Amino acid sequence: MIKAFIFDMNGTMINDMHYHTIAWNSILNKFNANISLEETKLQMYGKPEEMFERIFGKRKFSAIELQEIIVKKEQTYQDEFRPHLKLIDGLNSFLQKAKAKRIKLAIGTAALKMNVDYVLDELHLREVFDVLVSAENVTTSKPDPEVFLKCASLLNISPAETVVFEDSPKGVEAAKNGGFKAVAITSFHGAEDFTKFDNLLFSIDDYETKQLDKLFL
Repeated sequence: MIKAFIFDMNGTMINDMHYHTIAWNSILNKFNANISLEETKLQMYGKPEEMFERIFGKRKFSAIELQEIIVKKEQTYQDEFRPHLKLIDGLNSFLQKAKAKRIKLAIGTAALKMNVDYVLDELHLREVFDVLVSAENVTTSKPDPEVFLKCASLLNISPAETVVFEDSPKGVEAAKNGGFKAVAITSFHGAEDFTKFDNLLFSIDDYETKQLDKLFL
């Protein structure tokens, strides 16, 4: 029996990954990365600091410089996306059904706390979730399962009793590495990108699909 749901946030709860891609692509190319939108999309996993290290190496930016770049990018993203900020179709009803069934809810994301706060406060969701784990709360990024294992521990629920909702292959891989089943939301990656994972229950376009009813049985 499923006792908990863990949600990644960007691309899983809100359909905002295209805005992140454009913002990061602009910044990366400002520093002469010479990277396409598609290449930027492929690099967008883990913490921003890790992405910069993959693209530029370890010593191009100081920690202070990186933090300034990241905060500026997130502020730009928030301003650009705010008029479009809403939950993916059907998610509000799905969350309320889970609460009625006494299924515990958590957010486990590589996003910074400033972006988690942005979403939860703008959409008045702070009281919905039992546990919040963001980038600042983990040391190792996806596909390492640390973020999901920390959520499960704080919920006092085992991975076997938990389903992770993710929009990226790295996220589904992290769920697999932690012993979690997963549902993929195809807001940023196509369903074909998830077929290799044997922990995947199914892929969905949004939360209005009837397939989700199986999770409440």
